[in-house]
Amino acid sequence: MSVELFGLSLNPWADAAIRLQIIVGFMTVVVMGLIYAERKVLARFHQRIGPQRTGPKGTLQSVADAVKLVGKEDLRPAAADPWTFELAPYFVFIPIFLGFVIVPWVQGWNVRILELGILYFVAISSISIVGWLMAGWGSDNRYAIIGALRAAAQGISYELPLVLALLSAAMIAGSFQLDRIVEFQDTVPILVWQPLGFFIFFVAALAELNRTPFDIPVGESEIVGGPFVEYSGIRWSMFFLAEYAGMLIMAFVGSSVFLGGYAWPFGEELGLPFQILISAAKGGLFIFLIFWVRASVPRLRIDQLMGYSWKVLLPFSFLQIMINGLVLVYDLPHVILLVTGVALLGALFWVTDGIARRPLQPRRKLARVLAVQESEG
Repeated sequence: MSVELFGLSLNPWADAAIRLQIIVGFMTVVVMGLIYAERKVLARFHQRIGPQRTGPKGTLQSVADAVKLVGKEDLRPAAADPWTFELAPYFVFIPIFLGFVIVPWVQGWNVRILELGILYFVAISSISIVGWLMAGWGSDNRYAIIGALRAAAQGISYELPLVLALLSAAMIAGSFQLDRIVEFQDTVPILVWQPLGFFIFFVAALAELNRTPFDIPVGESEIVGGPFVEYSGIRWSMFFLAEYAGMLIMAFVGSSVFLGGYAWPFGEELGLPFQILISAAKGGLFIFLIFWVRASVPRLRIDQLMGYSWKVLLPFSFLQIMINGLVLVYDLPHVILLVTGVALLGALFWVTDGIARRPLQPRRKLARVLAVQESEG
């Protein structure tokens, strides 16, 4: 049995090895570019210059950081569980790259076309939670364990709104296959019919990626560095690479599902170079929004973070699913989706603003005082 790759006839094992090396190499270069871009964007927001010393305009700063990390000693705490500690980075690193299988970069450029592509993406992305728990437990460090438990609670809480937001878009497109969802949007992007779903997906994606303001699992001011506080060298860089690779996957999945991917606004028959530019521009816009949020929004409290998912995003997600079902079952005009989506999005913003401005409730303050008194007594 042989497989065609770049015009060459290869056996399946050689084909898989070559494709794996291409994905890892491509992602390493792209992630290094994302790190540099984030530093420059945040510097602009903060009225700073950013990296400028290493290479032209600081473009080699990420390369210098990578060389430094690879050269550092790979340490393991004496009390750590050796197998759990050493395997944890792979449970975070590998699922991220498996997610690239279903991303429709341009027409016909899928690594693999899956009929249940969205479900595959959700299932694969949830495996990284196991890696975070393994890293925290295997480190035998109190801060690492607290960070791992925070990451697990946050990931499970925001996985549901993320799934429902993607499901709402799949209902409109009539398919779970990402390339068909993109082709459905050759004239109008799903964002027009699902503004609420897009916002819920964006917020849930921030939480799944542990990005600001949902970065309590790695809060340096509270728990030093979270589950990978004891990691160094190449193992720490695997966590770091997985974070930015996950950001790239979320950006391209979000742009494919809600922004039309390579198809909108010029149609799916556009030439390959233009499809690449359109797809990259939409993914870049999504990533820029993530950078913008990091520069603008402070970290949430743990009660705000958990309550926002279960009390706000989840009910609004179910409401969006119900409205989509009514429109599809009774064949109502799609403009109803736009009107109700904008109205619900306004209501969600109003609720979000109220939660952000609300202080801790007095009974919680009293409970903390009583807990302190009990521990001192």
